[in-house]
Amino acid sequence: MTAPLPPASLAPSPAETILWTDPQRADAFRAWLAGLAPAQGLLPDTVRLASADASFRRYFRVDTTDPAAPTRIVMDAPPDKENSDPFVQVAQLMTGAGVLAPTVLDWDRANGFLLLDDLGRQTMLDMIDPARPDASRPLYDQAIGALIKWQLASRPGVLPPYDRALLERELSLFPEWYIGRHRGVAVEGKLKERLDRSFKLIVDSNLASPSVYVHRDFMPRNLMVGNGQTLDGHGGHGGLGGLGGLGVLDFQDAVYGPISYDIASLMRDAFLSWDEEFVLDITIRYWTAARKAGLPVDEDFGAFYRAVEWMGLQRHLKVAGIFARLTLRDGKPKYLADTPRFIAYIRATAGRYMELTPLVRVIDEIEGTSALTGFAYGRV
Repeated sequence: MTAPLPPASLAPSPAETILWTDPQRADAFRAWLAGLAPAQGLLPDTVRLASADASFRRYFRVDTTDPAAPTRIVMDAPPDKENSDPFVQVAQLMTGAGVLAPTVLDWDRANGFLLLDDLGRQTMLDMIDPARPDASRPLYDQAIGALIKWQLASRPGVLPPYDRALLERELSLFPEWYIGRHRGVAVEGKLKERLDRSFKLIVDSNLASPSVYVHRDFMPRNLMVGNGQTLDGHGGHGGLGGLGGLGVLDFQDAVYGPISYDIASLMRDAFLSWDEEFVLDITIRYWTAARKAGLPVDEDFGAFYRAVEWMGLQRHLKVAGIFARLTLRDGKPKYLADTPRFIAYIRATAGRYMELTPLVRVIDEIEGTSALTGFAYGRV
């Protein structure tokens, strides 16, 4: 997951303020950037931090002499910690699908430095007013358009499979990091039995969905709004969901898997919650557009929505575990503050399905909650 970019009003910091733990890597970076400067019109003295990743990646912004492209982005991805090959591959796949994604202008593969074009500073999340869902609908329509283009380009054997092994590995993060390490509850006995039973049902459900390209973090925080674009989708770089629509970032973990995943990610966000009425509305809009485009969604919306909800459970359980790990292992406590949203998603969704009662009981036990009435995605 990528941290949001700073506002344009922040003054650039000089290059010397960027911290490097490895002096040799710092020297290699400066030499690489200086070598590119003449051909790319870069101004190396303007390099400053743009954002930091939940991983080991960092992003810098650098000015140029080109009025048509006044800034570029540099990715700093140490090769011993981050493999940049998937980023480069998926960027090309997205562009080929007609989706706006960063173009890789130069790649120092040995050192893990990439020069990218700059899709701007404003995310879709920046543009959204959670109190005005209707005003956000045009942006969600653009997101749906981009998602459908991405899914229509799908081919098996290109991206890693989102298979049973990966699904089970993701789910294991929840008992290990959230329950065991964060909550300090031993995962054994009846609690473990209930989790194992629920996890098998969730994985089986998710594997039953048809496979397409899956972004895995397709949410407003990773969708960039073009310069000059307004909340109603006008202005900026272009039309609905295509090149020049919402730009897409943080796609390096893309896989080939359940078609239900990315719409679940979009509407059950890590950093934003909507009431169920709006979630249903946007999901129906996606389902209708996907059917029209010939994508393999279930002909019955009820069946499709169930698949989306169960895929959302997979994601919520995984992310709660990841956020706990980011805090306890990686020293990034800001992410754990959002876990109550995920626990609320898990508790509410599992409570809709009788066969997931064991999972509800696990949540109630570790959170000290009790049975809820009704259902909503409400702001938590």
